[in-house]
This record gives sequence, structure tokens and C-alpha cells, in this order.
Amino acid sequence: MTDIFQEVEEDLRRERMRSLWDRFGIYVVVVAVLIVAVTAGYRGYVYFQTKAEQDAGDEFLTALDTAAAGDSASAAKALTTFSESAPGDYPVLARFRAASELALAGETEASVAAFDALAADGGLAQRERDLARVRACYVLLDGGDKAGIEDRLTGVATEVGAWRNSAREILGVAAYQDGDYAGAEKWFGEIEMD
Repeated sequence: MTDIFQEVEEDLRRERMRSLWDRFGIYVVVVAVLIVAVTAGYRGYVYFQTKAEQDAGDEFLTALDTAAAGDSASAAKALTTFSESAPGDYPVLARFRAASELALAGETEASVAAFDALAADGGLAQRERDLARVRACYVLLDGGDKAGIEDRLTGVATEVGAWRNSAREILGVAAYQDGDYAGAEKWFGEIEMD
């Protein structure tokens, strides 16, 4: 007798499950397909993004190899061209390196102008803009442009700036080159106190 009740109960369960599947089965299938499609799309995006960054890294290394071979002018040109279309953080890195290569090629004015453009770029973080000012002033040290150095480093040689001691060092060397020994002592003293 209990077998009949169990069979009836199993038939009722099957009927309820079939009814639920008939009502909601299409939604379960659609959700499953969407999950698979979204996952595949995301993985494809990650793959193509990674591939683009790897290709950009190879192109960047090629430009650095050109610089290592001693052709700074060609390297600067290649890096500048590369920075215009590179993905991720490569454009900023390439612009910094291109400005440095211009300095190595003896194009001081172009190098300082490139670093000044980086310093004026509002899309960069403040520490990157300050670094550009510091790098421009390292290039200007060879020319003895004390006024240009002081103008660029006024806001960098503060008490809390990330590049404060580099800026103070440059200001100290510029003062020393200009014969302002008291000024040089002041800047080097601030480095020592820090």
C-alpha cells in the first residue's frame, strides 16, 4: 500500500517539476547562455588588451635598443611617435624617455620644452609633473640658467614634496655655479636637515 502512495507522490513531484520547468526553463537557459557569453567576452577583452600591451612593450624596447646603440635622436623620434598611440601608462613613460634622449642628443631646448610640456599636463599626477620639472632643471644645469631653474622648482622644493631634496640639490648646485655660496649652503643645509 505504501508503494502506491510513494508512486503517486513521485508522480506529483515530477508533474510539479515539469510545470516549473515549463514556466521558468527558458529563463534558466537564457541566464546560463548570458553567463557564458559575458565570461567569454570578458576573457576575450582581457586577451586582446594583454596582447596590445605586449606589442607596445616590444615596440618600446625596440626604441630603447636604438637609444642603447647611441642614436639618441632617432630614439627620441621613435619614442615620441610611440607615445601618441601606446596603451596604458606607456605614453607617459615614452614621453619622459624621449625628453631624456633629446637631452642626450644635445637638443637642450627641445628636451626642456618636452619636460615643460609634461609638467604642464594636467592629466598627470602632481608627483609626475614635479618629476618633469626636476628633470628639466637637471638639463638646464649645464647651461647655468639659474633663473629658469628657480622658476621651475619654486613649488617643488617644499617641505612635503616627493622630489624636494632633488629640487634642493639642483637649486644648491645652480646657486654654487652662480657664485652664490650662501644660497648653495642654505639649500644643501635643508637637505642635510631633512
